[in-house]
Amino acid sequence: MPNEADRARRMSVDRNGPMLIEGPVEIVQEDGTVATSDRFVVAVCTCRRSRIYPWCDTSHRRHSRPPGNGPDGEGG
Repeated sequence: MPNEADRARRMSVDRNGPMLIEGPVEIVQEDGTVATSDRFVVAVCTCRRSRIYPWCDTSHRRHSRPPGNGPDGEGG
C-alpha cells in the first residue's frame, strides 16, 4: 500500500489511549508481519493490552490509571 506523496497522514496521540491515524494504514510489526486497514481512521494500540493488537480494542479502559497520571496531573 504506497503512501500518497501529496498528502500527509494525521496522527493523534493520547497518552491514556490509542494512537489515531488517518487511514488507510499499513503497520509492519516486530516479527515482520504486516497489518493493513483501509478504514478512514484507525485506532492503534499503544498499551499492548489489546487482544487484536496492533489495533485497539479499548482494553486500556479496563485498567485504572496510577495516581498523578490524569490529564491535569492530579490523578486518574
